[in-house]
Amino acid sequence: MFRSFTAMFLLTMILLTQFSRVFIYAGFELNQQYIANTLCENRDKPEMHCNGKCYLTNKLRQAEEKEKRQEREAQKKNAGDSFFMKSNVLLVFPAWFIRTDFSKERPFHLPESTTEILHPPPAVFFIPA
Repeated sequence: MFRSFTAMFLLTMILLTQFSRVFIYAGFELNQQYIANTLCENRDKPEMHCNGKCYLTNKLRQAEEKEKRQEREAQKKNAGDSFFMKSNVLLVFPAWFIRTDFSKERPFHLPESTTEILHPPPAVFFIPA
């Protein structure tokens, strides 16, 4: 029950953010008379036949600016995250934790030649009796 409620809540929130313009248009259509009479910038000029469209335009512009601002902030955040992931990290270990092996061979050089000649092991023959 709790999982399904959580899933429906998250799905609703995602849809609300995606359809913000639809809600602005719907709110304008439902309240157009009120907007035209009280909130419209051109309510004193009835010959313009604005009917609140200036208010709708302002709201849509504000919503678009808000979306762009959020997108820029998200890009900045992602750029900052990738910066920290690419940075060099200095790890400090105690001396007893690090194992050091010293070799008389130098790195990236062939080993020094030895004076011994390697022979294969002697073969032992069995004669069946």
